[in-house]
Amino acid sequence: MSALALRRGRTRVAATLAVVGPGVIAASAGNDAGGIVTYAAAGAEFGTRALFLMTLLTVVLLVVQDMAARIGAHGGDGLLALVREELPLPWVVLALAGLVVANGGLVVSELAGVGAALELVGVPRVVTVPVAAVGVVAVVLVGSYRAAEKLLLVMAVPLLAYVVAAVMARPHWGRVAVDALVPSGFGSRPFLVMALALVGTTITPYMALFQTAGVAERRRGQDRVRGLRVDAATGAVLGSVVAAAVIIATAASAGRGAPLASVAQAADALRPAVGVSATMLFAIGLLGASLLAAVVVPLSTAYAVAEVAGHERSLGRRLRDAPLFTAVFVVQVVVGAAIALLPVDLVTLMVGVQVVNGVLAPVFLVFLLVLSSRRRVVGGAVNGPAFRALATGCVVVVGGPALVLAVLSLVGR
Repeated sequence: MSALALRRGRTRVAATLAVVGPGVIAASAGNDAGGIVTYAAAGAEFGTRALFLMTLLTVVLLVVQDMAARIGAHGGDGLLALVREELPLPWVVLALAGLVVANGGLVVSELAGVGAALELVGVPRVVTVPVAAVGVVAVVLVGSYRAAEKLLLVMAVPLLAYVVAAVMARPHWGRVAVDALVPSGFGSRPFLVMALALVGTTITPYMALFQTAGVAERRRGQDRVRGLRVDAATGAVLGSVVAAAVIIATAASAGRGAPLASVAQAADALRPAVGVSATMLFAIGLLGASLLAAVVVPLSTAYAVAEVAGHERSLGRRLRDAPLFTAVFVVQVVVGAAIALLPVDLVTLMVGVQVVNGVLAPVFLVFLLVLSSRRRVVGGAVNGPAFRALATGCVVVVGGPALVLAVLSLVGR
């Protein structure tokens, strides 16, 4: 390779790394503590059959992240601020109420996830949860958006432990490929409930909120829209790879067709194939996932509440300049930490919250679709006919499990 070609290659890599930020953080945060446990539960109970749904959800995630990036870049504001301007107020209030409830449960599960991760290696949660809560608040109250963004990107790195675990589990890759491309098992109610949880943890409303707000914050710099879309796509692919890795590793190791009862059981499920490093790998990934989402989830709620109220919202602002934004963030973390110290059934809590998110996800996806189809919001980056058709199909995919379960409940099945 010539010196000129090498320099050009390095320039492309540097340019890509320069725009990596909100998209990668949002998608990585989607693989939070609840997400990891939900993916592990899906792999343990249903094996790699869940991978076909993950293939569909990867496409949906690419579409969601792309729309959020364009809305943030061109709209110059957060998602719910734009929704408030463009749509009837009752829809905004309903979405905000659902988001606050769902995110409140998620904050508890993230901080409980920190405690559970370190309990796997012998550190009690009564120590780790308060320390994690203080650290999370410090990340947001001290420094600028850019500084926080860099730290959050570093916190996403431990998620790669699950990719290592999937390779070490030595699954039957032919079966993995078939299950990723061919649907099976969708007829049972338990699978539909798990499908709804997978939708909720993969297409999480807070991801779109953080992505839009993060891009809007970055807009104060000179990032190009094309670079932001690259960041969005990179995050979507990496997030889906980690999710699939958790399912593959757990399916290859557990393979017993039974639900998970605890986080420790999820780690133990990897032991037959991964060996003595199973607990450490699972703990590292869970800790990184929990800490990352413990920052992003309450941030997304703070952005949303301040956006709807029309108040200042930005990382790096002084407390007196953004009191509502700061107060919402801090209260969530403090209350979440207090509840996380209680003896809660962590697996049930995490999967249950993902089910709630699965119900909210199609609503926020419709918001994204409507806003990114309006030229006065996104200018020349408006959705084309083909993209609108694809995004509409994504709404059907995301809303499908909730609709089918609702019908089954009505007919008493």
